[in-house]
Amino acid sequence: MSKVLARRGRWSAYKLVLIQAAVAGSVSVFFFALWGAQYGLSALAGGAIAVLPNFVFATLAFSHAGAQASGKVVRSFFLGEAVKLLLTIVLFSLAFGLMKSSFMPLFISYLLVLIVPWTAPLYFKQS
Repeated sequence: MSKVLARRGRWSAYKLVLIQAAVAGSVSVFFFALWGAQYGLSALAGGAIAVLPNFVFATLAFSHAGAQASGKVVRSFFLGEAVKLLLTIVLFSLAFGLMKSSFMPLFISYLLVLIVPWTAPLYFKQS
């Protein structure tokens, strides 16, 4: 039963990450169409900085479920959050260090993707 619960939680998190990826792609296409390749790639980098750590968090955090594994659940959530934070720092460093990304499209895309979980109740039906 706990494997089913973990799989259900992981699938819900993956759906949210997929919606975040769609928003990131849409924003980067918008910036590319209006301001060119440099802004489009910067927006894509900002979206990736938000999406990739969330995917890693979802994978790690929902690896255990159930009352029998409550200690493992807490540890996996803490580990997932720590890895997510470190990965975000590394990706921002790479975006500004190696890519020479433009500030505005990167942060607009990053913030728009981070808003997606706040709007989750609008497009996820609870059963």
